[in-house]
Amino acid sequence: MSPRSETQRRRAQPVRRRPLARADTAPEAARASLAPALWRTARPRQWTKNVLVAAAPAAAGVIGHGDVLLRTAAAFVAFCLVSSGTYFLNDASDVEADRNHPAKRHRPIAAGLVPVRLAVLVGAACLVAGIALAFVVQWKLGAIVAAYVALTAAYTFRLKHVPVFDIAIVASGFFIRAVAGGLASDLPISRWFAIVSAFGPLYMVAGKRYAELVALGPEAARTRATLGVYTKGYLTQIITIAGGVTILAFCLWAFEGHGGHPASTWTTLSVVPVVLAIMRYGLLIDQGHGEEPEEIVLGDRQLQLLGLSFVLLLVLGVYL
Repeated sequence: MSPRSETQRRRAQPVRRRPLARADTAPEAARASLAPALWRTARPRQWTKNVLVAAAPAAAGVIGHGDVLLRTAAAFVAFCLVSSGTYFLNDASDVEADRNHPAKRHRPIAAGLVPVRLAVLVGAACLVAGIALAFVVQWKLGAIVAAYVALTAAYTFRLKHVPVFDIAIVASGFFIRAVAGGLASDLPISRWFAIVSAFGPLYMVAGKRYAELVALGPEAARTRATLGVYTKGYLTQIITIAGGVTILAFCLWAFEGHGGHPASTWTTLSVVPVVLAIMRYGLLIDQGHGEEPEEIVLGDRQLQLLGLSFVLLLVLGVYL
């Protein structure tokens, strides 16, 4: 066969082409990775903090009465929405600082998995939904949830850079949750309960700052401006004061009669696990483990056993 004939035969054969990749493969992969990144940014593990809305109804012994349970559950969902919305906005605001943090640089927004603009939109939507749900349940609940959002917004855009106020605002978020549970069902709030709800969180937040200061060392101010002002000695004083006031106020609540009845033996005994838990948490703080309080609570067996003992004694004292 001549070279010319061979060339003509090759041209006559159909050309086999590689199948083209689907044009929507990349967008589908992006959407698949975006969904879990959004979920991580919402911080569902942090929702355990919102269980505090059940504290007032549980302590009053009425959490199973009428629509109290339903209102408490709705308050829990409302705080989950607004707290997640706050995390979205806070991470979007802190994106540059988080990229310099050894652990926070892995957060989805700092890592580039969630666009900043999308984070802001999702965060705003969560805030609006949470406030709307709270107002549907009870206007007082809606008002306090809106106040919580205002405080967290002030924290995100300004007060987190102001020493003392940064600790106070974070601690006040826990206090608001505890009080909101009572407001959702029109329950009176004991003054001792209010003090414990204020100073207990202050104890934990000051411990968190102390652990951050220890863990980050000279680089602490690069990730959180107030850490450049705080000292270990100052934060230790705050931890000591807050822990002491929490113990005192809880003892007064436990020893005080409720509903015209004398204090129950079981309620009085609940002081023991509370004091031991505060002591145990203080030890963990001193060892530099308080940077993520929820990780300590969910990971320390001693704290979990003390918490279970407290709940059991409280149930026996309030409901029996």
